[in-house]
Amino acid sequence: MRLLNPQKLKELQSNPSRIRNICILAHVDHGKTTLADSLVATNGIISPKMAGKLRYMDSRKDEQERGITMKSSSISLLHSKGAEEYLVNLIDSPGHVDFASEVSTAVRLCDGAIVVVDVVEGVCPQTQAALKQAWLENIRPVLVLNKMDRLILEVKLSPLDAYVHLTQILEQVNAVMGELFASEILARTIPEKPQSPNDPDKSSSSLYDWSTGLEDEDDSHLYFSPDQGNVIFASAMDGWGFSIEDFAKLYAEKLGVNEKVLQKTLWGDFYLHGKTKRVMKGAQEKAKKPLFVQFVLDNLWEVYDTVVVRKEKDKLQKIADSLNIKLTVRDMRHTDSKVQLQALCGQWLPLAKTLLDMVCIKLPAPYEITEEKAEKLMCSATERFDSLPSETQQLKSVFLACSSDEDVPVIVYISKMFPMERGCLPQYRSRPLTAAEIAQRREQARLRHAQRLAQSHDVPHVGGCGDDVIPMPEPHLLSHGDEIKTEEQEAQEQSHEDVFIAFARVFSGTVKRGQELYVLGPKHEPQSALEKLKNGEIIDPNLTLKDLKSGQHITRVKIDQLFLLMGRELETLDSVPAGNVLGIGGLEEHVLKSATLASTVACPAFTEQAQVVVPIVRVAVEPAHPQDMAALVHGLRLLNQADACVQVIVQETGEHVLVTAGEVHLQRCLDDLRERYAKVPINVSAPIVPFRETVVVPPTVDMVNEAIQDQSIARKDGDTENTDEVITMCTPNKQSTVKICAAPLPTEVTSLLEAHTELLKAMDKHLHFKAGHQTEEQSSQKSEDFPSDNTSGNQMVLTERTLKAIETLKERLKDAFSAAGDEWKGAENQIWSVGPRRCGPNVLLNRVSDYDRPAIWQRLHGSDPRLEYDSSFVNGFQLATLAGPLCEEPIMGVCFIVEDWTLADKSQLDLLSTSETTSGSQPYGPFSGQMMSAVKEGCRRAFQAQPQRLMAAMYTCNIQVNAEVLGESYNTLILFNDSYTQPVTCFSRLDYHS
Repeated sequence: MRLLNPQKLKELQSNPSRIRNICILAHVDHGKTTLADSLVATNGIISPKMAGKLRYMDSRKDEQERGITMKSSSISLLHSKGAEEYLVNLIDSPGHVDFASEVSTAVRLCDGAIVVVDVVEGVCPQTQAALKQAWLENIRPVLVLNKMDRLILEVKLSPLDAYVHLTQILEQVNAVMGELFASEILARTIPEKPQSPNDPDKSSSSLYDWSTGLEDEDDSHLYFSPDQGNVIFASAMDGWGFSIEDFAKLYAEKLGVNEKVLQKTLWGDFYLHGKTKRVMKGAQEKAKKPLFVQFVLDNLWEVYDTVVVRKEKDKLQKIADSLNIKLTVRDMRHTDSKVQLQALCGQWLPLAKTLLDMVCIKLPAPYEITEEKAEKLMCSATERFDSLPSETQQLKSVFLACSSDEDVPVIVYISKMFPMERGCLPQYRSRPLTAAEIAQRREQARLRHAQRLAQSHDVPHVGGCGDDVIPMPEPHLLSHGDEIKTEEQEAQEQSHEDVFIAFARVFSGTVKRGQELYVLGPKHEPQSALEKLKNGEIIDPNLTLKDLKSGQHITRVKIDQLFLLMGRELETLDSVPAGNVLGIGGLEEHVLKSATLASTVACPAFTEQAQVVVPIVRVAVEPAHPQDMAALVHGLRLLNQADACVQVIVQETGEHVLVTAGEVHLQRCLDDLRERYAKVPINVSAPIVPFRETVVVPPTVDMVNEAIQDQSIARKDGDTENTDEVITMCTPNKQSTVKICAAPLPTEVTSLLEAHTELLKAMDKHLHFKAGHQTEEQSSQKSEDFPSDNTSGNQMVLTERTLKAIETLKERLKDAFSAAGDEWKGAENQIWSVGPRRCGPNVLLNRVSDYDRPAIWQRLHGSDPRLEYDSSFVNGFQLATLAGPLCEEPIMGVCFIVEDWTLADKSQLDLLSTSETTSGSQPYGPFSGQMMSAVKEGCRRAFQAQPQRLMAAMYTCNIQVNAEVLGESYNTLILFNDSYTQPVTCFSRLDYHS
């Protein structure tokens, strides 16, 4: 019987102190879904005996077949702890590396996490990734050491050896937490610039003590320890789990020891003195059994030995009697010892109750959100919170209050859109018939039967006497029947169509059906939106996502469908107050992957979710039959909306490219395209290897090791413009001339630019071009170095930490350029732009003698007429580096040097523009477009004037194995290395090599 009824749900949802939003995080096959089954069984949704076998949260067919979770799914559970009742919104997340993006969507909506670790396998790569994601989202974790039964039955450890092994697992987990903590503190700490080492009096001050920040911070709450009550030892498959508190209560009365003292000493180097019956320290030193081994593990090992190993049913009853447990006759007679073990341990050490009790005690409620987390949600790490508009800053108190009052702004975050068949929605689901409806249908069936009998007597007969009676069907009856069948088929097809449900959480206010809210896109900026509203601009309620133009990031939507997420099912809701996880229907046309819903445009768009995995596996897809191309395009659009990690790219050739995270992710996406979204047969290419285009230093010897003579000789006709690979380009109207050459960028500079893409993005956003636009006021702004604390006018200002990082990057670039040779000295102050996308590993250098343009570290200033077309010049460079001339792949590690840029007089340009406007014809288009095309073509020709190379991607990964198979792994790698000409190197990203 299900415990959650609508009235009780409404009471619990309106009380944030009784709500817990949690997710389960773990490596693949560590027991997340089995653990979730045990929790779901407590609410009567599934049978307790089916827990671990049904995998209720895995609703997809491929999830059941593969035995892994591929999506995050939520369910609401009711838990009673004493006289208090709690609503637990549980989200089960995948553990496979290909679906790490689903973990990001789950942790964003939660306040706490259950981290599950297999005690045999220990801390695995995805365990570390899960802990890191929880750390980045500022959610509090608790630990479940799962599969304890494997230590008994598979590894066959003794209780004392198992205790030592468990301490090592805890140390591994705490080491990960300590590393995250240390990296966070050290990143916050800004070291002073060391003094010159040449000064002997200041030699000691040149060294920075990195431990200073760590000593001042409190990390007592950080680590997992059983005596703190945030660790559970469990076997989800056998249905039992316990914490230190459970055994402390049991033995406190028997031993006559204070329960609190026993909770602190039951785990650790403590033992019980036999004569004095006192708890003493130093069990290892005196070769005594620790209390945890003596009172906990010994008893567990004895139960398993009796029930599972020796299968002594007579002793099973004695154990049950000693623990005051009643076993049914069916359980006692069962031939499977595992069933008997589950029946015994499920009553002795119930896993679900122990775990949910710890969740309610240790994990925070929605209203306990910290100020740090609220600021991280509203403002990126590179921006200062006090630089946001005052209306936006006032919303911080709304986040912290988590109030559902009527006068509070409504703020909802959508982490993803997930598909569901229309027939599974509550309004289409069949419901039980009442007695009156059953009687009515019985009467209708009786009347139809009588009508058919009457019609059969009126039908003329065919054939002679004694022939069978064959009714002649009337034409209108057949046509009517066909019409009914067609309608049924259409209804069935519509029931199998997918609709998208938004996976969301209410952070403030109350969401109600019929309410109108703003849909804020990821690029929404509150300052510009507030200014537009003050100027009288109204957001059209009919706008959808496809109608938005450049610079528009807001639509309006009317909320029609609110759902309670119950795993495989949905329940209809009329309103949802703050602090709850919910599903919202009808947002397909307004939300692509994620978005923010709010009742005010002053609310900022939530920051991007932390992504651990980047999609790298590319394939091209096409329909098996050309006439199905429209269906494939429609299916790709749906797939792009349904999957947070997938990317769909349409190349210039018209080829549709699907980018996924890995092999398993790719197979799932292809299956969804064939069976769910496009519903047409498709052809898939082999994986596409991404390339990068670059140039290298001209060789000095040829292929036969002979010296190459200097070929940079001027042409006989006297044309020396293109000597030394300097390319001269003119705009079509001959009003501007550009001279550009290309050169290989120093390797260290390329690596620095690659490693600081986010920093370069922040720099470009806040000090140069916002959303790709630059106004005349920005062009004429006073020159100002990048580090600035000017917050007037609510301008976006970077944090002190980000400013310091930019200064450090500039210094490192200076050192890298200086080490590359005299021709590169001072290049860091000549950087015009970086690309592609203003954050890539290519550089545009300004070496125009009479063009005093500030570098990227400064704001634009001056009265040079060329500044008006500066953005067009940069955009041409960006287009050239985005698609190179070899095979339209991005360029990498190339420096484009602008030697000269001449522009016609301002009066001539104005006259030309006036004449074109007057005549009504512009044969060459706007001059800004001509400038962009000329620079793009000049960069491509300069690139081709150098020795060109293609850089192929090398996929590298980390391999982690247990110590028992470490030697075999080495042998395998050696054999693998010998079978290939290229050496095997292990990294965790894509490296490009020519």
